[in-house]
Amino acid sequence: MFSPLIGQKQAIELLTQAVKQNRIAPAYMFVGSEGVGRSLAARCFIELLFSSSVEPHQIPTLQNRIRQGNHPSLFWVEPTYQYQGQRLTAAEAAEKGVKRKAPPVIRLEQIREITQFLSRPPLEASRNVVVLEQAETMAESAANALLKTLEEPGQATLILIAPSPESVLPTLVSRCQKIPFYRLDRSGVAQVLTQTGNEEILQHPEVLSLAAGSPGSAIASYQQLQTIPSELLQQVTKTPTSYRNALELAKKIDKELDTEAQLWLIDYLQQSYWQQIHQPSIIEQLEKTRKNLLCYAQPRLVWECTFLSIFQMSRSYTNP
Repeated sequence: MFSPLIGQKQAIELLTQAVKQNRIAPAYMFVGSEGVGRSLAARCFIELLFSSSVEPHQIPTLQNRIRQGNHPSLFWVEPTYQYQGQRLTAAEAAEKGVKRKAPPVIRLEQIREITQFLSRPPLEASRNVVVLEQAETMAESAANALLKTLEEPGQATLILIAPSPESVLPTLVSRCQKIPFYRLDRSGVAQVLTQTGNEEILQHPEVLSLAAGSPGSAIASYQQLQTIPSELLQQVTKTPTSYRNALELAKKIDKELDTEAQLWLIDYLQQSYWQQIHQPSIIEQLEKTRKNLLCYAQPRLVWECTFLSIFQMSRSYTNP
């Protein structure tokens, strides 16, 4: 069941033994960096759990149902946006062309839906399973509501996926068995990218550097890279040549890139500038840019201040 998951031997061993010994915890927390296989591991674990309730020849059908999210004993929760009275996942928002400044969150209503789902006995499986992706996005009210469910999960197992235990309320963490996930080495990343049909990313070392051992992050970064005009990318990866050039770059970024692309560009520029000139002050300036954008400051003004500062820093670096 775990064959698609690469480089996470400890997690695979812990989860496999739990099923073999029939010692399934009421709640797990899969912790690790984004894109290293936490969600895939959750799916593989659920397939292993549910396979005991079907005949061997029915397993391929079971796997398809789990992947499509239509198994009656599985409830998969993702952070959502609130838009015109509807809740939209990030994928649904992108499909509808909805651009939001604030990131999606797991809402109190979604926790109530979990409670309702768990109020009935499992169908077609020995237990109900609930998966919460990006559990760190839960508001405090939602986390407190989930705590009541974790205290008495009944015939169910909950899987919380988060970057670290510190990103989730301690009261939730204390009720979960932690399963660690780690970043992969370069060969592991290459293996995942090849296996998923993303070999072309291997030709972009800057994307691989940004991903820092996370195949999922490499794929997301490459997809984001494709949305940014190549001419603009070439211009911004060079330090500004004048005050006027700094202002022009800011204007172009504001005009051509949405907020998500601008935030990704900060990571890309930090990587690019560090390779060109090892000046920590420029990296710190870009970190301020990120914070200002996340605080909904006017993007053009933020980038103007950024590039003007970078221009001055680069001048002092070349002309001490």
